[in-house]
Formats: sequence, C-alpha cells, structure tokens
Amino acid sequence: MNTFIRNHQYNLIKKQAGLVQHALTSVSDRRVSESVRLGACAAIAEAFPDASKEQLDLLGKLEDLRTSEEIDGYMLSLEPYLAPFPLISPKDAARLFPKVKKLKTPDFAAIDRRLLTYAGWTDIATGRMFLVYELDGKFAGIEGRFTPARKGVCFLCNRHQELALFSAVSKVKPANVSPDYYKAFGQYICSDSEACNHHIKDVTALENFFHLVLG
Repeated sequence: MNTFIRNHQYNLIKKQAGLVQHALTSVSDRRVSESVRLGACAAIAEAFPDASKEQLDLLGKLEDLRTSEEIDGYMLSLEPYLAPFPLISPKDAARLFPKVKKLKTPDFAAIDRRLLTYAGWTDIATGRMFLVYELDGKFAGIEGRFTPARKGVCFLCNRHQELALFSAVSKVKPANVSPDYYKAFGQYICSDSEACNHHIKDVTALENFFHLVLG
C-alpha cells in the first residue's frame, strides 16, 4: 500500500485515538466507551472520503483495540503510510515569490516533511511571513506582513497559542479600478508554524484563505 495519510489527517487520527484511549482508562460504563470508539472510527473514515477498502481496513483497526498499548501500536503502524509534503526547491520558492530579493527559506531537505501540511516561515528582519501549500496539485505561495500579537486561537489549528497577525494583499483586482487599489486579508496564525503543523486537523480554513488571496 502506498503512502496516503496526510499530516492533518494523521493529527486527526491521533486526536480520535487519544479520545478512545482516555475512555478506556477513565470511563467505567462500557456503553459510553464503545460510543466514543464508534464516534472516533466514524470521524476517521469521514476524513478519508477517497480511501480504498484496504486503506479503510487499516484505519478501522482502531475499532478492535482494547488497551492503551494496542492503541499506541496502532498509531505506530500508520507512520509508514504518511505522505510527505512535496520538497520545495530554491527554484520553486523563487518562482512563488519573484518580487522578494534574497529570499531566505528553511532547509526543506532537512525537515521531516511527513509532518507538514503547509510550509511556513518568517523573515524577522523584514517582518514578512511566507506560506506555501500544494493547492490543486501545484505549489501556491502567499507572502504577507507578520505582526506579533497576543495569545489567541489560531485560525488553522484552533489552539490557544502565541499568535501573529498575518496580512496578505489580494492578487485579485476588480475591473476598472485605480492602479493604486489593493485589498488585504488578515488572519491570526500561530507564530510557530512547526507547532501549528503538529496540530492542524483540517485544511478547509487554509485552502479558503489561499483562494481568498490568490483568487
């Protein structure tokens, strides 16, 4: 079986498996723990609408596990099927951000790309943030202003964390507008993109933001 589990899906599985594990160790009513298990299995299956029977059988093994040790083993058994985020080459980055001179990027070859849903990094010197995502089968990039903010809820991973206001200018311009026209969209996002990637469980907000900015 080929790799098929994306990072955000693995994070969702991890959360659901954790709920089952907690129910096993803290709930005495078997009916309640079984209800939690069924709900977890349904949520996992829903996250893989295009999965094959073989893939669903692998994911559905959670339904038969009865101990914390078995659940830990289940999570380990899924790791070989994690699909890595595509490698971003220096040429890819330069093409995505052609107006940025001396673009600084992380060493993506040294990163465990299985744990990336999106690539995000900041240039502290210029106060800019960069996001890269594989949208509709192609790399898409957004550059914007990075302004540190107070703790709050990240629009991507929905955790209460140290945030930054990420403001990006829309690439879409209505017809017959002034050359000086611009429209910016802002969202509060985790200051630490690596930590955000460890917790993001759904890409809907991320994809909507990319479509909003890029058109």
